[in-house]
Amino acid sequence: MGVFTFVCRSSGHEWNAKQISDGDIEASGSSTFELQRKLVQSALSADSSGAVQSSFAYVTPSSAVFQVIIGGSSGGAFFGGGGGGAVATPAGAAAEAPAAEEKKKEEEPESDDDMGFSLFD
Repeated sequence: MGVFTFVCRSSGHEWNAKQISDGDIEASGSSTFELQRKLVQSALSADSSGAVQSSFAYVTPSSAVFQVIIGGSSGGAFFGGGGGGAVATPAGAAAEAPAAEEKKKEEEPESDDDMGFSLFD
């Protein structure tokens, strides 16, 4: 599983990004969309071990943080407000979700007939 985090800055009409910690991936583009596409492609060339998730969050109108997660479980990542740090959800949370759905399927919904009145009486 690979996690790539980038600091993105706008200077005029150009967006530039540089990978933080443990990497030398850099890219630039005329829009945030173009920049994100280039960064995902660069991250995939470094680690192509599975599914791709990405998250883009503005910090100011001219700066942002972009994270690409490759491989791993179906858990996601988000950027919190305020100080803003990246937090990955544990894989166990994704595994617990299907179990909760199964419990809901076993319960049968109550009907108005059981209460002695109906909406149309």
